Amino acid sequence: MSGAVSGAVSGLVTREVVEVDLVVVGAGPVGLYAAYYAGFRGMTVAVVDALDQVGGQTTAMYPEKLVYDVAGYAAVKGQHLVDALSEQAAGAKPHYVLGEQVVDLVTAPDHVLLTTSEGTTLRGRAVLLAAGIGSFSPRPLPTGGEYVGRGLVHFVPRPDEFAGADVVVVGGGDSAVDWAVTLEPVARRVTLVHRRDDFRAHEASVARLRASTVEILTPLEVGAVHGGDRVTGVTLVGADGATVHRDADVVVAALGFKADLGPLKRWGLDLDRRQVAVDRAQRTSLPRVFAAGDCCGHPDKVTLISVGFGEAATAVNHAAPLVHAGAPVVPGHSSDDQQ
Repeated sequence: MSGAVSGAVSGLVTREVVEVDLVVVGAGPVGLYAAYYAGFRGMTVAVVDALDQVGGQTTAMYPEKLVYDVAGYAAVKGQHLVDALSEQAAGAKPHYVLGEQVVDLVTAPDHVLLTTSEGTTLRGRAVLLAAGIGSFSPRPLPTGGEYVGRGLVHFVPRPDEFAGADVVVVGGGDSAVDWAVTLEPVARRVTLVHRRDDFRAHEASVARLRASTVEILTPLEVGAVHGGDRVTGVTLVGADGATVHRDADVVVAALGFKADLGPLKRWGLDLDRRQVAVDRAQRTSLPRVFAAGDCCGHPDKVTLISVGFGEAATAVNHAAPLVHAGAPVVPGHSSDDQQ
């Protein structure tokens, strides 16, 4: 089942109806790998994403950040990983629907129907949700919001843009620590500010931070951001009220993100806190609907890209008998494939 025809669904004027074996919702690393693996299992596949490019959060926020948990790479930049996954997925000839959010999902005995915000309908024998954390918005600093875009930023997609600058990074998680270490050889000076002495980042990342020349100031918070047309500095405040000033050309507010699964919450899926609940086959509570990656969870979940790849393969294999009657769940070894 593949192709595209015109039609209308749920009262929307529909630009096209895309008919495939598997619809993947999410074009991040896990979604791209799922597209490749679906092709390996002989399925036609469509990939839909609200962003206008593939790569998901990795491309949007961390294209230059090193990723350490992917098999075969000691470390790989986010964009390089996405490029490699896109090339791998190309063998499946996926139909991409980008810049469109899936707003409706309806199951039927032999298919699932999805409708996007732009009026595209996708009809698949199965669906794999690989939507990551959903939509996300950065948590703001308690002060200095007027400087957003004028020296106050929440992402560091291009570290070279901060060459020679005095940079203050605020936060204690993986993003803050990784960006501070990444900017160290680029910026003139990097200062990392965190309100606690302990960091929430991966211990290996914290070790690299402590071995670097990054100035670490804890436990302090940003009390004020100073500047005129652009940021010129920050005042940091301790629990005892003592203050510290640092000059800054750039302030990176890396305080995490507010995530929202959006329309997924309205589709009747069972949720495990803020994630889609799945079983060991990556099945959701809706028939023919599977999930993989950060959007899904269970009590023993380990949230890693590498785990998401395995979940995608598990989901695709268990979807195979639904797509092609009689197809085995276990496909055999890829080295046995003679095509």
